[in-house]
Amino acid sequence: MPRPIQAIIHPEALSHNLARARLAAPQAKVWAVVKANAYGHGIERAFAALRAADGFALLDLAEAEALRALGWGGPILLLEGCFGADDLQLCERLNLWHVVHDAAQLNWLAARRKPRAHRVYLKMNTGMNRLGFTSAQYRAAWDRLQQCPAVGEITHMTHFATAEGPQGTTDAFDLFQRCMGDLPGERSLCNSAALLRHGHHPAEEVLHLAGHAPRNANPARATANEAPQAAILGDWVRPGIMLYGGSATGLAADAKAWDLHPAMSLVTRIVGVQQIAAGASVGYGGVFTSQQPMRIGVAAVGYADGYPRHAPTGTPIVVDGIRTRIVGRVSMDMVTVDLDPVRAAGRAADVGSPVLCWGRHNGVELPIDDVATAAATLGYELMCALASRVPVHVE
Repeated sequence: MPRPIQAIIHPEALSHNLARARLAAPQAKVWAVVKANAYGHGIERAFAALRAADGFALLDLAEAEALRALGWGGPILLLEGCFGADDLQLCERLNLWHVVHDAAQLNWLAARRKPRAHRVYLKMNTGMNRLGFTSAQYRAAWDRLQQCPAVGEITHMTHFATAEGPQGTTDAFDLFQRCMGDLPGERSLCNSAALLRHGHHPAEEVLHLAGHAPRNANPARATANEAPQAAILGDWVRPGIMLYGGSATGLAADAKAWDLHPAMSLVTRIVGVQQIAAGASVGYGGVFTSQQPMRIGVAAVGYADGYPRHAPTGTPIVVDGIRTRIVGRVSMDMVTVDLDPVRAAGRAADVGSPVLCWGRHNGVELPIDDVATAAATLGYELMCALASRVPVHVE
């Protein structure tokens, strides 16, 4: 029989999470961000569930071609724009929208003569300091795009560096507004973090109607002195991680607060059991030593499958429906888990017992953000790191 590990993709969760994004910004159009092969979920597996979006945003030209081959005729946005002048021909052939964030990209467009063939997103650097024109450069870049015969509609864009934390979006948004002034064109500012910080939450309306104050328990929710909701949500929002059920803050509680459902589950089974004595160590390096006799299970998942090698003892994992912990160092193909809590709950905890690494299975949920937090990383990384050797099943 094959090795008992598989990833399960939940299309209904993707559709549900897209609907939550629309509820958060009911007046805006929605880009479904599917870069990195739909955050490890697979564009071909996610497409049907996300095609209710107004457009798809990604990085790779091959992924854009794949979407067209799947039958998508709507907008596709290249979030990093073109990587060379020749890419503009493919943009024309596939009708791709693309970001312009650098003078080289402006030069390539200026050399094109096909009338109004390109719809572009002009990106402003408001503090991320990765891509985009500074506030001092932005209006000149816009003027130059206006003069390019090949350029049609121009949308204004930025990307917030601190939307998920206490710094918020105020400084970046104020800079964007000052620089934009009265320039015409649609706007796109909000990724998942900014959308959930500023977006409309249905619970707020319920509380308002009941005469209570709106919720603000989420530390990444906007405060009263931040930008007006409609202004910062703009014309297009760009949800990414929230579509896949993860939290932009890295906190599982925030995903739950927005009723986001996990779109990927990683499941396996126990393939071996050891009964060890007090004082015995487990795994490479002997980094875990038991303080009492323990029943240890060996689960068929490791860093070659995409499970984080740096996940420490205590990282949550579910065996036979009971939340327990991994112990010792993660190996290439295996992790060792504490079976005592599972036995204490009256479950078998033996060879063949089901193991949930993250996601949901048999009515039990283990948020990917809980696993990522324990491993000092983010749910984004775990999703994207799913290895090609792991079989993937669409539920």
